Amino acid sequence: MTAKNTAPDSLPRTAGDLRAQGHLPKGVKTEIRDNLLAALRAGRDPWPGIVGFEQTVLPHLERALLAGHDIVLLGERGQGKTRLLRTLAGLLDEWTPVIEGAELGEHPLEPITPASIRRAAELGDDLPVVWRHRDERYTEKLATPDTSVGDLIGDVDPVKVAQGRTLGDPETIHFGLIPRAHRGIVAVNELPDLAERIQVALLNVMEERDIQVRGYTLRLPLDVLVVATANPEDYTNRGRIITPLKDRFGAEIRTHYPTTVAAEVAMVRQEAHLVAEVGDPLLEVLARFVRNLRESSAIDQRSGVSARFAVAAAETVAAAALRRSALTGEEPAVARPIDLDSVPEVLRGKLEFESGEDGRETEHLTHLLRRAVAETARDRFAGLDLRPLIDVIADGNLVATGERVPGREVLAALPELPVLHEVAARVGVNADAAPGRIAAAVELALEYLFLTRKVAKDATTGAAVYGP
Repeated sequence: MTAKNTAPDSLPRTAGDLRAQGHLPKGVKTEIRDNLLAALRAGRDPWPGIVGFEQTVLPHLERALLAGHDIVLLGERGQGKTRLLRTLAGLLDEWTPVIEGAELGEHPLEPITPASIRRAAELGDDLPVVWRHRDERYTEKLATPDTSVGDLIGDVDPVKVAQGRTLGDPETIHFGLIPRAHRGIVAVNELPDLAERIQVALLNVMEERDIQVRGYTLRLPLDVLVVATANPEDYTNRGRIITPLKDRFGAEIRTHYPTTVAAEVAMVRQEAHLVAEVGDPLLEVLARFVRNLRESSAIDQRSGVSARFAVAAAETVAAAALRRSALTGEEPAVARPIDLDSVPEVLRGKLEFESGEDGRETEHLTHLLRRAVAETARDRFAGLDLRPLIDVIADGNLVATGERVPGREVLAALPELPVLHEVAARVGVNADAAPGRIAAAVELALEYLFLTRKVAKDATTGAAVYGP
């Protein structure tokens, strides 16, 4: 079995071996097109881990790749633009041959730099070949205002000049990120943040597929797929993509936040690193909460509400459950609705509020979170008669919950009721499940009754008591 990024020994090791096997060089865009078509024809998912774009973004992206276009993804923060770009590497061939020791990873049968052309002429079929894994052919750069032309394209290397080469020698050039991505994918994140004079340096790369460094006559026929991301806010205010550069991108594709609660839950489940068990009902609450935030007039929607907010919220809720498990000794650690209380205070700094909302941030978040709980519980318990639970609370059975209250104590506060088993079943919990899991379901029902004014609730920091 071959270790990852270690090429199989059976692959050719010289240019002559490549020719003998009938290997033909293939452009990176053609390579991606062929592999995408093979995946589509075989019914394989070319976009593993991408959630919620199946009917919207991905068809546009596939058409752009099949057309051989360079692409810019335009969307607000936290919409998965970078994640999507990184999956493009999966459409490259797993292994591709390069000239051993070549600075730009050139194909052994198509060298492009003066040094590699000279070596190929000298060695002929003995030109040594190594194999590069597709993961090494994806290059990513975060555009920042201090990015220079030298970073992206290249510059004169003073060390090489000091070694005795003349300034007119093209081998004195130290190549930048884009030439080094030759025969691969180069991604520029937040493209509008590049200074306009730096964007100008990309024009030749995008159109003529060559580079110019400080007036050198060197022309390198680069083979790259250029992809980029941009935020609409930056696109129009803080920075912009200059018009000639926009014109060179063959496709501009708009991304979006998950359009359904189910897609948001799937994204959170996939991306969050949960240190405790968080059931689907609570993830659904957080998904609805984030969707409420995206519709709220109190939130600056130009900044957006990142999908990372929902992920961080789920991780915070799981951490609260793990802390309770450590304090009470209850296993397994299971999140309950009381753990949602930590979300507004901890995560409000991740949001941008409209002017005039100073001092009311937590109030807004708490209101929208409660609305999400009510919406989730209403869907889960639709048609279920909760009056028996209301009646036992009205008879004086107080139910306390909190960060130091284990699930078994929540359940012990209530008599055995058939409706509690039905409540648990509605959220996918078996009657013989661990007390923490059943308590999470019961607590959701109690919170729903409180929000619909069927029972009262006396809340303090990290604790609550449900009563008549």
